[in-house]
Amino acid sequence: MRLYIVDAFTEVPFGGNTAGVVLLKPSEGFPEDEWMRQLAAELRYSETAFIRRDGPAEFTVRYFTPAGEIDLCGHATIASFGVMSKEGIVPEGTLCLNHTRAGDLEVLAGEQVMMQMAPSRIVHSFDDERQLDEILSAMGGMRREELGELPVEAFSTGLPDILLPMRDVAALQALNPDMPRLSALSEKFGVVGVHAFAFAFGHDGYTAHVRNFAPLYDIPEESATGTSNAALTGYLLRHGIITAGSSCIFLQGEAIGRPSIIHTRVQQKNGAPDIRVGGPCAIVAAGDIRR
Repeated sequence: MRLYIVDAFTEVPFGGNTAGVVLLKPSEGFPEDEWMRQLAAELRYSETAFIRRDGPAEFTVRYFTPAGEIDLCGHATIASFGVMSKEGIVPEGTLCLNHTRAGDLEVLAGEQVMMQMAPSRIVHSFDDERQLDEILSAMGGMRREELGELPVEAFSTGLPDILLPMRDVAALQALNPDMPRLSALSEKFGVVGVHAFAFAFGHDGYTAHVRNFAPLYDIPEESATGTSNAALTGYLLRHGIITAGSSCIFLQGEAIGRPSIIHTRVQQKNGAPDIRVGGPCAIVAAGDIRR
């Protein structure tokens, strides 16, 4: 097995969001689930992707956090197909099929990887005042006036997150969640975590500044999350902030010193939103795994 350490959503090392990428040999099947989890825990990155090649442009990718397997990971997918393009395994511009536990998704490999997300859907609307108070408490005792005007909803394009609109970028950057409470809240509502955002209104070239918290999966704060920003794109489309044919640029990771730029695009396809998310990646290190 070949192991890569890759920074996704950045063109230079030591930015963006780091993922482990493990390429299995053509004759290899996936290792035991617990071994893959242990390797993810050893690497200590939020996600590690394990890739099996099924055909010239067809792959099965499984994603592990230090705590266990998850259905899909955006930045680890960008890292995976970016590596395969850089290493000549997949020619630049190849449209690949990625088999995941979230479904079969298209990925355009190249210097700028763009991946198709699962269909966007609303998971839960937090109209109940008590539930909203639970969220505010878990986010460090937020005040209602710090919220933006859009509703708080759990949304998914493969993985569900609570989307939390903030009044402005200053309120977003001031967030200091109660991690144990947020972990319990995430488990209660069946979400990965909270994806908070504040509009930039085009003043700095970004659609929004975002922060992502997922302590339930041992991720206090994530520097770049493709799935969450794809969900945010679907949410913005649902509420009329953007329209089909729009592109978005999200800035994430500022608060933890790893700024990441995530691109999304949304089109109407067969009467439903088709959301793609992507960006570049940088290989930091590579080597062989001994078993």
